[in-house]
Amino acid sequence: MTGRPAPAVLPPSLRTPLGPVSVLAALTVVVFGFLYAGHSRPGTVDASIQSAVYGVRPPWRHAALATDFLAEPIGAAALAVAAVAGCLLLRWPRAAVLAVAAAVLAVGVTKLLKPLVGRTINGEHLSYPSGHTAFLTALALVGALLAAGRLGLGRTAGAFLVLSSALVAGAAMGWAQVALDAHYPTDVLGGWCTALAVVPATAWLVDQVADSGLRKRR
Repeated sequence: MTGRPAPAVLPPSLRTPLGPVSVLAALTVVVFGFLYAGHSRPGTVDASIQSAVYGVRPPWRHAALATDFLAEPIGAAALAVAAVAGCLLLRWPRAAVLAVAAAVLAVGVTKLLKPLVGRTINGEHLSYPSGHTAFLTALALVGALLAAGRLGLGRTAGAFLVLSSALVAGAAMGWAQVALDAHYPTDVLGGWCTALAVVPATAWLVDQVADSGLRKRR
């Protein structure tokens, strides 16, 4: 042991700006959950977006299917293994813990919320919030948090990197889900906000547990 403290997975410079974002995202998930509870049809906003996105043809359909695969069991497992391997190669075990915990918790929250909200699509398929969108957004958030910490980015640059990464990942998966008629656009928003709510809180918790363990060993 070198005695050097392990780097935090939630950079101190980002704790203040990401706190309100996490709370606002959680509130958004709850509000939309109430608005669409028990619904089986798209809302007005959903319908207007679906009309522009749904039914894409090759090669865009192939792109949508490939993006969707990233959050299917095999694709998701491959991404998670790659993320953990990268963290371990960097000798950053708490980052590896965050990569797994954030993805599992983000998807787990969507699975808990779906039967509570009861929104369906294509028959009886529970749709709100989108687990696919939550998963890819969560991994993007983890990667951006770790990059911001490694690069020593300040509050503004770090927050921009984290939120823009989440936006790109969420938009890509969200487009695929709507294009393939797997989710309504507001389901995608719910999944995106779920990741924004869960990941910063998970990163903070991982840091607290890891730092507590280090203090006890000392």
